[in-house]
Amino acid sequence: MESTFADINLSAVAGAIADPARARMLCVLLDGRARTATELAAVADIGASTASSHFQRLREQGLVEMAVQGKHRYYRLANGEVAHALEALLVVAGAERAPFKPNTPSALREARTCYDHMAGTLAVRMHDAMLARRWLEADGRDYALTPLGEAALAQIGVDAAQARQRRRRFACSCLDWSERRSHLGGALGAALLDALLRRGWVSKDLDSRALALTKKGERQFPAFFGNPEADAVAPDSAWRQGRGPAANLPRATA
Repeated sequence: MESTFADINLSAVAGAIADPARARMLCVLLDGRARTATELAAVADIGASTASSHFQRLREQGLVEMAVQGKHRYYRLANGEVAHALEALLVVAGAERAPFKPNTPSALREARTCYDHMAGTLAVRMHDAMLARRWLEADGRDYALTPLGEAALAQIGVDAAQARQRRRRFACSCLDWSERRSHLGGALGAALLDALLRRGWVSKDLDSRALALTKKGERQFPAFFGNPEADAVAPDSAWRQGRGPAANLPRATA
């Protein structure tokens, strides 16, 4: 009986993937970034109403999930297992997927403010590093700051206790509109940006939301959020490229 149910479930998932339009949308989402319904419809070369029915089918089969950010609705793969399955099917099919190419101006893409916290490539790197080092843990749709994370962030002047007292979400995932991946939002995200500005690791642009990584920040970011493997790439360049973070508690310098 269990085998029969497995066969039925497998055929339902396979049927959802088999449609060419849905397959194209799933392949685009393989880079881990979210896309709007309009973007995915354009990729699949279908109309908005047709795309809506496709999204419903993919969600019913647990292949994608929807994230609401302001007035926009974004779609992304439901989990890593879906991504692994699609990657395996691409190997069997002998196909390659195209890399994500954002059209955001480079200055804003690198680092910028998002309300009162940091966004952009650098913010996504920090978010991923904090999760990898277990400073943050998923708590439903929010994040919990671990004792290890609180101790680490305190070294650069982040007052987590004060951030918790603010009348807003403490720590949450905020979808980055240029990277289409998550950065850290909420009161903790705001406190982190304030600390980085005070320490002079980043600086604000006078005429836009852009943030600049300072010379001091180029030295301190890799040391604090993760030491890239020593190779031909300079530490700050490796950090910008997202090399893996180390696991030990860092030591921040002034």
